[in-house]
Amino acid sequence: MNKKKWRKLVGLTLAAGILGAALAGCGASGSDNASSASGEGSGETVKLGVTGAVYEDIWQPAIDKLADEGINVELVQFSDYTTPNNALANGDIDLNAFQHEIFLNDEVEKNGYEIQPIGYTFIIPLNLYSDSITSLDELKDGDTIAIPNDVTNGGRALKVLESAGLLTLDPAAGENPTVDDVTDKKVDFEIKELAANTIPSTLPDVTAGIVNGNFALDYDLDPDKALFKDTGLDDENYWNLIAARTEDLQDADKRATYKKIVQAFQSDETKAIFEDSYNGYFVPVGWDQDLLADK
Repeated sequence: MNKKKWRKLVGLTLAAGILGAALAGCGASGSDNASSASGEGSGETVKLGVTGAVYEDIWQPAIDKLADEGINVELVQFSDYTTPNNALANGDIDLNAFQHEIFLNDEVEKNGYEIQPIGYTFIIPLNLYSDSITSLDELKDGDTIAIPNDVTNGGRALKVLESAGLLTLDPAAGENPTVDDVTDKKVDFEIKELAANTIPSTLPDVTAGIVNGNFALDYDLDPDKALFKDTGLDDENYWNLIAARTEDLQDADKRATYKKIVQAFQSDETKAIFEDSYNGYFVPVGWDQDLLADK
């Protein structure tokens, strides 16, 4: 992957990705500050909220295909991770595609939004990297492992460490465990909570660190050289998704259009973008699930 491609990932959300510094480290908010890009075609226009230029790449095959069917998908760029749901709930956009299930559920609970997932897109692994050791067996008492300091990514990072056999979490901790939920460790290492975007640059100063996928790509970290690879890719809570207003799903015509959009994204062409342009770091998930089947 060339540097230009990698730099485009700085603003990637995933809400599973940067949900740390300033709920992902981006600044200005509001749909008034959003920028937009659209595909060719005339006819019906659907505004899709996203957070990062990378989405222009991964959505382009779907945009091209849908334009041929008379559906013009307009990407509306937002520079933070709270505004897209507000814009969707208020009708400023028709769909958004930037967050995972836990983030959406939290937004719905806090703000009373009536929006819901209509299809899954991808997951980005949260891997463990190190500049100083090459095997988990080398970890010893007194070593330090850095994890993101936000609740969502920090909790997911602790689950990765548990999968690696490095610690045990209290089963009652739920989806977002904290360091207080650690009941046992393989060795007496320290867990250091840092802003997600700083962990790659601090790898020389810690024994290892859990790095969000977008930052791993931005810092040229090779997933094949990860000390431990995220094995929780089948956890639906961290699958990114496309969301729509619940009210709109009562409209048969809109529901049919949205179904076409989901299907156009979940394609071999999109998968090729994941693999060829982004080194396989985007992993398609949930494409066999029809979330619109009963709506």
